Amino acid sequence: MNATVWTELIAAVHASGHPLVVAVTGGGSKAISQLLEVPGASQSVLEAVVPYSGVALANWLGGAPDQSASGATARAMAMASWMRARCLSGDADVQALIGLAATASLAGNRAKRGQHRIHVAAQTATSTSSASLVLNKGQRLRKKEEWIAAGLLLVTLGQIADIATDGAEQALMSQLTDGETIEWCERQADSAWTELLLGQRNWSALPSPDVSIPQVIFPGSFNPPHLGHRRMALVAAQRTGRAVAYELSITNVDKPPLDFIEMGHRFELLQALDGEAVLALTDAHTFRAKSELFPGCTFVVGVDTMQRIANADYYTGNCANFADAVREIGDRGCRFLVFGRRIGERFEVLSDLSIPAPLGELCDEVTEMEFREDISSTRIRQER
Repeated sequence: MNATVWTELIAAVHASGHPLVVAVTGGGSKAISQLLEVPGASQSVLEAVVPYSGVALANWLGGAPDQSASGATARAMAMASWMRARCLSGDADVQALIGLAATASLAGNRAKRGQHRIHVAAQTATSTSSASLVLNKGQRLRKKEEWIAAGLLLVTLGQIADIATDGAEQALMSQLTDGETIEWCERQADSAWTELLLGQRNWSALPSPDVSIPQVIFPGSFNPPHLGHRRMALVAAQRTGRAVAYELSITNVDKPPLDFIEMGHRFELLQALDGEAVLALTDAHTFRAKSELFPGCTFVVGVDTMQRIANADYYTGNCANFADAVREIGDRGCRFLVFGRRIGERFEVLSDLSIPAPLGELCDEVTEMEFREDISSTRIRQER
């Protein structure tokens, strides 16, 4: 590769006023050394990490990903990098921060059954960008694939920092062979999404942020949504006589928030399932917090979720916290409509559970005759 092109790009990054944190696993680490070799790195690089083992990657993300080398994992790593940049940046403008990441599966000392692939992502307060590249197997040694991974990471960084990358892109593309194509994706955030990410608002709705406060809330990750979710929403609407809004918390305990591409993708999948879907994006990862956002609402949950709600460990193992949470939820006029679910070899409903009376008084059961679907998002992801 033309060293001058990359040196100029990195020097421009250092001078751009964008503090950044970069994390790489599986490939792309040469980009870190390149960033640090060009004078001025202290103006931009806050931290660089290589969570290479599965344990290290799970620690960086707050949980093991479904697949280490994937676009979704790269974006989650970039969001974790951006969150880390917020912690390290002091008084820097949060709008200028960049989280950068790469995850790859490259040539090694043993033949790989799967594809050789590189996934790169960049996160800011207003956008999520990603790039994916599948390499032709058997055409390069590991060193060459590492250079391509580093180049893709640096080009993505230049683009997100609003720096001209034409020369670097040409240098990168010259290294590719027939059939190798970079897939680029970018999602600019609605202003409400940025405010949600920055903690400046507690919730926003899609397709319109200006909807009235929903009265029936169906929380979930919807990763992916399926016909079981749709049927639950229909039954809940019939039982309550009110429209159901799906709710997705962009935050989770110890995990980075969902990125903007993922937020939009989950909503698009819900719309494909339910053309009239309303999705409430929130920063509330507990039902105590959800009840504060949506007082007087009915929560649509499965028995597996109700088991977690009834477990003191859900409240950091503190029974007093559990009692306080249940009391607050009840005082805000919220209730739970509990659907059965197959757990192990049995289909269980609310009456099969042993839950504390104060919580049980807030619950209504949906019988197996009213609803039974054995499909799950986890199973769908595993089969894919």
